[in-house]
Amino acid sequence: MPNPLQSSLGGSSYFLHGLKRLKEPSILPFILIPLTINLLVFGLVIWLAGQKFSYWVDQTLVWLPDWLSFMSVILWPLFAIAIALAVFFSFTLIANFIAAPFNGVLAEKIQREHCPHLLPEDNGWKDFAALIPRSIARECQKLLYYLPRVLGLLILTFIPVINLAAPFLWMLFSAWMMAVQYVDYPADNQQIRFRDMLTQIKSHSRIQLLTFGGVVTLFTIIPLINLIVMPAAVIGATLLWIDRQAI
Repeated sequence: MPNPLQSSLGGSSYFLHGLKRLKEPSILPFILIPLTINLLVFGLVIWLAGQKFSYWVDQTLVWLPDWLSFMSVILWPLFAIAIALAVFFSFTLIANFIAAPFNGVLAEKIQREHCPHLLPEDNGWKDFAALIPRSIARECQKLLYYLPRVLGLLILTFIPVINLAAPFLWMLFSAWMMAVQYVDYPADNQQIRFRDMLTQIKSHSRIQLLTFGGVVTLFTIIPLINLIVMPAAVIGATLLWIDRQAI
């Protein structure tokens, strides 16, 4: 099947096309199954955080020396925000691991529509069972790629003068990581190593990838809409990957 975006230059069009396809009956299971699992996990995380939140903040403040105890009024909200962010990012990490096998299958569905000759033979449930440990290992590789770079950005954020560029650098980094996160699913289906995938996407114009990742990031922070961002991004990134291989 020809790709309707083959002549498109903007990365945003891939994501928007992914959103349009979410209403298709064949796509719905890839939305509902991981979404249901993630909502259950998220509900559990919120419940645990609600039970322990004040305790965690109070225990954090215990580490303050006595002569700084007067600052507890100021530091309590700061520590509360830090713990809330930690809970949020922990959930995001868990959600990515849970959804990875489903995202891989969704990417494979799109690939078989456009370039089935690039994929191994389909063996049904056997392939899905093999995909689970492979997807988890792949998510670990992305995490190892992400962590040192985000730590480097954190350090730059606290360096005077240089930190003036920090917001711009964070936006670029977020867009790039979103592109890497989702383009990796079709690459993994073709049994392309993570490092080789990075080399391939760096060999062409990065503007398209950054535009795609930037739009995904923007939709991710919109309440309710963010619940359907993941499958739309998988579809869009898969089409983007297919087109870039055709260049």
